[in-house]
Amino acid sequence: MSEKFDTASFRSRARLLQHLGDQLIGTPRLAVFELVKNAYDADASLVHVTIDGIGTGHPQIVVKDNGSGMSPEIIRDVWLVIAHDHKEKQLESGRRTSKGRLPLGSKGLGRLSVHKLGNKIELISRAENEKEVVLQIDWESMISNEFLDDAEIDIEVRKPEVFLNNSTGTCIKISELKERHWTRGEIRRLYRQVTSISSPFGKASGDDFSASLDVPGFSQWIERLPDPEQILKRAPWKYTFTFDGRSFAYRYEFRGIPGVARERRNVEESEVRLLIPAAPVDDDDPLFSGSAPRSTLRKIIADPEILEGIGPISGEIYAFDLTPKITSKMGESKLLKDFLDESGGIRVYRDGMRVYDYGERNNDWLGLDLKRVNNPTRGLSRNIVVGHISLDLEHSSRLVEKSNREGFIENSAYHILQRIVLGAIDPLLREREVDRKAIRELLGEAHDPETRSIMQPVHKIRSIASRRGLSGQIDPLLDRIEHEYTSMKNRLLATGISGTSLAVVFHEIEQGVRSLYRNLEGNPEMAEVAEQVKEMMRLLDGFSDLLRKKDRKPVDLKLLVRRARDLNNLRFRHHKVRLECPAAEADAPEIVVSCSYGLTLGAITNIIDNAIFWLRTRWPEEGDTGRSIYLNVEEDFEGGPAIVIADTGPGFLDTPTELVRPFYSRRPDGMGMGLYYANMVMELNDGQLVFPDLDDTDVPEHYDGAVVVLKFPN
Repeated sequence: MSEKFDTASFRSRARLLQHLGDQLIGTPRLAVFELVKNAYDADASLVHVTIDGIGTGHPQIVVKDNGSGMSPEIIRDVWLVIAHDHKEKQLESGRRTSKGRLPLGSKGLGRLSVHKLGNKIELISRAENEKEVVLQIDWESMISNEFLDDAEIDIEVRKPEVFLNNSTGTCIKISELKERHWTRGEIRRLYRQVTSISSPFGKASGDDFSASLDVPGFSQWIERLPDPEQILKRAPWKYTFTFDGRSFAYRYEFRGIPGVARERRNVEESEVRLLIPAAPVDDDDPLFSGSAPRSTLRKIIADPEILEGIGPISGEIYAFDLTPKITSKMGESKLLKDFLDESGGIRVYRDGMRVYDYGERNNDWLGLDLKRVNNPTRGLSRNIVVGHISLDLEHSSRLVEKSNREGFIENSAYHILQRIVLGAIDPLLREREVDRKAIRELLGEAHDPETRSIMQPVHKIRSIASRRGLSGQIDPLLDRIEHEYTSMKNRLLATGISGTSLAVVFHEIEQGVRSLYRNLEGNPEMAEVAEQVKEMMRLLDGFSDLLRKKDRKPVDLKLLVRRARDLNNLRFRHHKVRLECPAAEADAPEIVVSCSYGLTLGAITNIIDNAIFWLRTRWPEEGDTGRSIYLNVEEDFEGGPAIVIADTGPGFLDTPTELVRPFYSRRPDGMGMGLYYANMVMELNDGQLVFPDLDDTDVPEHYDGAVVVLKFPN
């Protein structure tokens, strides 16, 4: 038997608020940023931040706005109640302020920013037709109390002394700062952070909010900072897009480079479909089981369903080229590089207000740097791009900010947002590479640029490995890549095949490079790194041997096609693709050619991979019966045996020359190496990769999409 001892409830120690302020807000700069956001929620049009007393040992921070202010009742019943839900209820009801704003904060924790900054706080506020309210908090005194309930705070009212006449607003003075030594670099970063809270790309929302920073006695620290508007005007590339769930529109502009005779060029599309990368967990994995709806994961065309809880998205991006020959022509190269180093990246704004910390140097939220490592020629790294993504607060309820104010909770909606943005900027990558290729030719750099790009990922990984103390495990792999690169380059160039062919090595081991890069950026387990190194070496050795020996043997094309079918059967079922393969029938004739079995099988698989992707764009619903692939062997195609692959997708939009150009792709997040690989394989086989019209083949006429032929010599 048990008996009741007592009735109790949770109680908080007085020091809890100080701990919450320290732990929930990452840095003093972020704490100031949060106070500026609170001014926006108070309907302010101006907020001014002053850091006074630098160098005296007793600096103080003052944040003053001209918002609606607070009455004594609001301070008592709301501001002093941690985690109050009044903003959350306002957001849920859609109730806007007199300036038409919805609250940026909703957790009732933003006021803890004051406790992150200093031990003494004086809050002065005045609401319309009210007296001035004064609140003073001494944290050293407060935490001397055992429990929070015992730490009483006096709320005083007085005649206006700060907010005179009919003015309203809130002024927070913070002294006895925890961070007393502010350096020039920290002040400059705070200046960029405070002034970036409202979008510098234009007031799309029509709001009039702005923030400023003053540093009395040290104004020279924030003088002569680069003017973002002037620098963005010099960007060679500008790209804008909008997507509302149904229609995708974009405008690409190449605005010219001084001293380079490449003409300006615009590409504009409206009311087109938005292709997005497939979800990584659903990347042709029939055995996947996860919490997100499978229908959402499999989508590669964005639609209203996938945008639910995220809302309409727009973006504006400026891209640069920091290669020495280009920066020398643009002038002030150091100024430009310093600006991009500090401000490069893609920020996120919601209702015109910044969501921190997207666009900061430590947050590569779109994986741009990693993608550039994997595809140096086509990719955009954060230090060559400045841009923003705009969201609508009212319609983006599934994008929830973290309590520590460092981005969104990484839920399914966040991952969908990433995929949508990557798909939306893909036309920029594709069109920019067209102009960059032309510029390289004009500057005399057209000789095998992809060869150089092969070595860039190697050097990047080597540098990361050195920083992590992993050179002993990683360098043997990188040494092998460089050795095989030189060896294969000499062999391939001797046969007249471009050194670009070596990029195929990275195409084949792309997943290994990505995994190794991610692992090295974190805190890897040594056994895992060693296993990755061994696996990548096995892949590299196998490919190198095939190129060195060419592996030319008599191969029955019927058996080769059957093997390709068997390898892809699971994927056909997974994506509901109907396969028609006459060559797999028992009575199909035997057709023997001399070729590299392994390389040719890889080429067929690459073409099938492309076909499956584009079938999903033309027939996006899984119930559609139109997804079909035709795979056959023709004994005589233009004078020689051939493997023919056709589909019912949208067909090719580019010329054959563009289709086989390395690093050119219309697939979002694609490397642009699949057809180049197939073309190189056929060159090694002394054959051809051909893109005929449907009428030039024996393919049934309902296969009205792409037709690709691997033609072998007699």
